[in-house]
Amino acid sequence: MRPLIGVSCCVKPFGIFGMPNHAASDHYATVVLGPVGGVPVLVPAFGEEAVAAVLPHLDGVLLTGSRSNVQPSLYGGPPHCEGTPEDCARDATTLPLIRGALEAGVPVLAICRGFQELNVALGGTLDQRIQDLPGRMDHSTPSDQALAGVRTGKAHAVRVDPEANLARLWSGLDARLDSVPVNSLHNQGIARIAPRLIAEAWAPDGTVEAARVEGARGFAIGVQWHPEYDWQTDPLSRRLFEHFGRAALAFRQGRQSSATLLAAE
Repeated sequence: MRPLIGVSCCVKPFGIFGMPNHAASDHYATVVLGPVGGVPVLVPAFGEEAVAAVLPHLDGVLLTGSRSNVQPSLYGGPPHCEGTPEDCARDATTLPLIRGALEAGVPVLAICRGFQELNVALGGTLDQRIQDLPGRMDHSTPSDQALAGVRTGKAHAVRVDPEANLARLWSGLDARLDSVPVNSLHNQGIARIAPRLIAEAWAPDGTVEAARVEGARGFAIGVQWHPEYDWQTDPLSRRLFEHFGRAALAFRQGRQSSATLLAAE
């Protein structure tokens, strides 16, 4: 049986009445069914109660990107600028989901907002509106991309630590790890990296673009870009999801083996 992959949801208005919906982009469901090789399970933004109910059944957790930003009070930051979208219900769900998954050894792949959540959940802080900070580049609006190509177009390069887990995942592919092109659709990012996170890739302005969880019992990696948009054409993106899927399958098989042994006792 395919591994069950929890996909974090946002709360978004829908329809003419703006009714709140628990939603995740089709890109995430598609990538789980595709190169991950799993079955997507949407995790509603209902807080710790939802996490306690669903986490014991999951074989992997995919933390999605979103237009909303992590609530600043969760990392001791200043209030957001007026008009900045927030999603407190999602924050109240994803942070305990991350901590619970890591404690249980459930594989975790965190993307964009999910990467920022991973950092905050483990005690790190975030920069807001990176494009307004001295010496930093605009990570939110690639200047040389037409609107239709922003999601899949490469906005800048990242430098990858050649000894990092990410580099090992990409072993055998024809990739220059000192200049890996990625897309870019975010305006906040890691400021102080969490004690348990080890940076593995950086943008030209020094922004942390990828990290692993030190001492994690299983696969636990976060990336600031969006590999779910171009996995069909980018072998590096596809490889990332394939390795996450293998880790989730191994976790499921290990859990089934343990259950069989307990039943036989």
